[in-house]
Amino acid sequence: MKILIDTHIFLWMLSCPEKINDKRRYELESPANEVLLSAMSIAELMIKSSIGKINIEFDPLEMTRKMQIEVLDFSGTHAMALGKLPFHHKDPFDRMIIVQALVNKVALMSDDSKFLKYNCKII
Repeated sequence: MKILIDTHIFLWMLSCPEKINDKRRYELESPANEVLLSAMSIAELMIKSSIGKINIEFDPLEMTRKMQIEVLDFSGTHAMALGKLPFHHKDPFDRMIIVQALVNKVALMSDDSKFLKYNCKII
């Protein structure tokens, strides 16, 4: 199964893995699964870092390579699908991640309860 992880899951994997429950940890570590991180998550981290909202002391791209996480690029198809996405969630980065999960038909791992309002598999 392909699993697109939300930005906070990526950060938890790096800095506080104890926040990831056993079921999610199993899915992340299973060799049968492919873990994906949205390019928009990297954009979110870099924007928040540049405005001083968070402190990033690592290279997100390098960490994805080390952790064998594939970066899922944001395409024109994803952008067009945003126009039809219901407005259950207002955060633009989360909306882009949700639309990628829907368009690519992959599971989405997030602790954000608003994600449950969308028609995608949530782990």
